[in-house]
Amino acid sequence: MRPKRILITGATGGLGRALVRAYAEPGVAFLLLGRDAEKLDAASKDAASGGAMAETSNLPVTDAAAMDACIKRFAADGGIDLLLLAAGVKTGNSGGVEPQDQLERVLAVNLSAPMLAVQSALPSMKENGRGQIAIFSSLAALSPHADLLSYSASKGALRSYAVALRRCLRGTGATVHLISPGFVDTPMTDRHKGPTPFLMSADRAARIIRRGLEQGRSQISFPLRLVALIRLQNLLPAALGDAIDRRFRAQILPDPDESAARHQDNIEQ
Repeated sequence: MRPKRILITGATGGLGRALVRAYAEPGVAFLLLGRDAEKLDAASKDAASGGAMAETSNLPVTDAAAMDACIKRFAADGGIDLLLLAAGVKTGNSGGVEPQDQLERVLAVNLSAPMLAVQSALPSMKENGRGQIAIFSSLAALSPHADLLSYSASKGALRSYAVALRRCLRGTGATVHLISPGFVDTPMTDRHKGPTPFLMSADRAARIIRRGLEQGRSQISFPLRLVALIRLQNLLPAALGDAIDRRFRAQILPDPDESAARHQDNIEQ
């Protein structure tokens, strides 16, 4: 059965908005969450252009109380068929060091927020005996990137959580699906100044995700060539695997939140 009630976090991001386009069709009702009001409005228009209905909520995923109320309100109005937890943030580091506020933000957005969102949606899914939970990790969880310390760590932890949750919910009707993309052409990837092998468009990635979810796959990892190379790398001695990783070093430019924080620090100094 195709999902009719879909909640997407990070709906204003490149992949999140592509998922709106991929699922927008008559009979679908969205709840779209994001922090950029202008982009959220554009995502809502994408939904409408496909014949779907969209409710939006302009709030940060790290506002646990607001997220809990928002998700439960949507669930109470007819349940949640598909929970797409696409919100995420990527930051760099300087020789192994990240500012504390940056580290805490990455862990809050990438790890704590999706776990809390799942807990808000679960009562309704269990009561209705249905619902797909799509948790977005990354291939960086399988091949941690030297220039993405907190990102790799958060996505690795999220991968473990998804596997554990899948096992925990067996028999409840709620299913868990681990999404592990490689490089997707989004504004987040634009800040990754280094090699981005097998880069694909957000719309193509969204189609792969939808197809995998419709097939009921527990793990959806892509692109397959990069997955195969990472699996091969992980079979090599650590020194050789590390040498390969050095060829993919990158500079990670600050995102808007980092830039704003640094500007504020300069003002205060």
